[in-house]
Amino acid sequence: MKLVYNLAAVTAAVLLSAPAFAAGTVIDFEGATSFASVADFYNGGTDSAGASGGDLGVSFTGGALALSNDVLGPYFSNAPTPGTVMFASDADAIMNVSKGFSGELAFYYSAATPAFDVVTIYSGLNGSGTKLGSFSLNTNAQLGGCSDAGWCNWQRIALTFAGTAQSVSFGGNAGNVAFDNITISAVPEPQAAAMLMLGLAGLLLGSRRRRED
Repeated sequence: MKLVYNLAAVTAAVLLSAPAFAAGTVIDFEGATSFASVADFYNGGTDSAGASGGDLGVSFTGGALALSNDVLGPYFSNAPTPGTVMFASDADAIMNVSKGFSGELAFYYSAATPAFDVVTIYSGLNGSGTKLGSFSLNTNAQLGGCSDAGWCNWQRIALTFAGTAQSVSFGGNAGNVAFDNITISAVPEPQAAAMLMLGLAGLLLGSRRRRED
């Protein structure tokens, strides 16, 4: 019984010390420059206009643009995080997660027109490798009667998938869909997994030696 408690303690300590085990990294686009490419805003760098937003290990290709309301707007309203959202300016708007993510992709969207396979998950970077899943989005931009902006109604959608993904294409219906609060679960860091295995192996070896004595 003591061994079981020790194993649980080691496992908990490793999980708490490894941020990559955290379930749910949210990309909300707050602070990114409107009409600039999100680029490395969440990858320890900057967006195409020079603003930085921290290091989540997530980058975007040039077609993924931030959008905030201005004097020419409003472009959107009622978004989950009100300051900034993301939209695809072309078919190559891709989110890359070099360390990978698994389990589920979720986000909020507002779509002016319907489209098949608007968002697609891939096993490799930049939309390469195996297709792991895709979303087809229905028109919902003004569902419920809102009319104060082109994108004023938002819906959360989630898709579970098998395997490890490294990229997501958001450009299937470029210019007609806005996105916010993209949520992913990063895969464990290799060093964290190694710490867990070493800790468990050490406890098992110690238990075996005590039994032999």
